[in-house]
Amino acid sequence: MADYSDFRIGKLNLKGEKRKKKKDKSRKVEISEEEANIKTDRVDAENHGLWFKISDFKHITGPIAIELSPYQYIRALDNGLFILGAAHQPGEIPDPEEILTAIRFSGTHIALKSGYNKYLSIDSKNRLVGRSDAIGPREQFEPVFQDSKIALLGSNACFLSADEDNPELPYIVARSSTAGPNEMIKIRNNIDPEAVHRERQLKATAVEERGSLKDAEVNYVKKFQSFQDKKLRINKEETVHLKTAKDTGKLHEVLLDRRSKMKSDKFCK
Repeated sequence: MADYSDFRIGKLNLKGEKRKKKKDKSRKVEISEEEANIKTDRVDAENHGLWFKISDFKHITGPIAIELSPYQYIRALDNGLFILGAAHQPGEIPDPEEILTAIRFSGTHIALKSGYNKYLSIDSKNRLVGRSDAIGPREQFEPVFQDSKIALLGSNACFLSADEDNPELPYIVARSSTAGPNEMIKIRNNIDPEAVHRERQLKATAVEERGSLKDAEVNYVKKFQSFQDKKLRINKEETVHLKTAKDTGKLHEVLLDRRSKMKSDKFCK
């Protein structure tokens, strides 16, 4: 009986019985999580007047708003100082005084300009001020990303936060060398990442393929047909497999094969 222990006992397989394929649930989970994140980001942006959270350094450019507390942004004063602005109602956009211009000048550092056309820096009292006419060492800031959170490091090696010692008029200061909850910020801009992605996809798509797959086939027939009478010869076979071909990167090959059956393409005589 000991000899039988070397064999693995499996499920009994009957002749003619079809085995069920295991579905890959992990891929569906990834897609659903991605869709959920996109939906969550969209709702968050709508609550902030369609100003979207930035999660990548390369997107920190142009008009931005820095949110220190929910619905509260860094706000410029006409004396060059900055405070934590009053809380907005959900759906409101940042005020003009709360919109800064971000300028990337290295792979890790940015400069910020206020609506008063002055560059931001850290003064001798560790306050955020906007009084510079040019970018120097003091006008450099480094966004630090970690675990989907951002903190903004000033030229004095301290992170920005609202002054807790003066809650009635909370100036923006850079005093903490470590980033705690009070130093966590959200950088926002009014550029819809989904719209940008769609635009990039459109630019990367051939002109003939901008539209439905049926339109794409007609466009390619018009482009490559070799008949002198200029009458379109469209393959009447089913087009269901064209979507699969597009997803697998074989659309051109399949369309060429369909045109060759009609003997209407100058490349497949």
